[in-house]
Amino acid sequence: MRAVLTKWFTSINAFLIRISKGRIGSQLGTQSILILHTNGRKSGQPHSTPVAYFEREGRYLVVGSNWGRPHDADWVRNLRRNPLGRIDVKGQSFAVQAHEAEGEEYSRLWEYVTRLHPPYLRYQQATSRRIPIVIFERTR
Repeated sequence: MRAVLTKWFTSINAFLIRISKGRIGSQLGTQSILILHTNGRKSGQPHSTPVAYFEREGRYLVVGSNWGRPHDADWVRNLRRNPLGRIDVKGQSFAVQAHEAEGEEYSRLWEYVTRLHPPYLRYQQATSRRIPIVIFERTR
């Protein structure tokens, strides 16, 4: 039931962000939301997903917490297959290339995102997988 409600909510939120050009739905509490466009790793079909993000050093960071579930979110798995995508943020849309933070970069960014959004710590405790941090950089 939770998965169905989550999917329903994210679909509605993505729709509101899209039709309002980011004026509605792009801020949920303390979190800023962007729309991530990827291609399905199996189907090749386009997918649009609203995800919380952080802006840092001219890049966009997204935490693949998937609410502490035991598996990575589909959008993370899609980006592992094809790291090129598009994001809609603050009324703009642009192409991006994604990579996952590793090593020292991961440690530094994990400290940063958990300081700004402590629930990520709880999500990490709920799962045995390491929660990925995906970094998006503009490609044009």
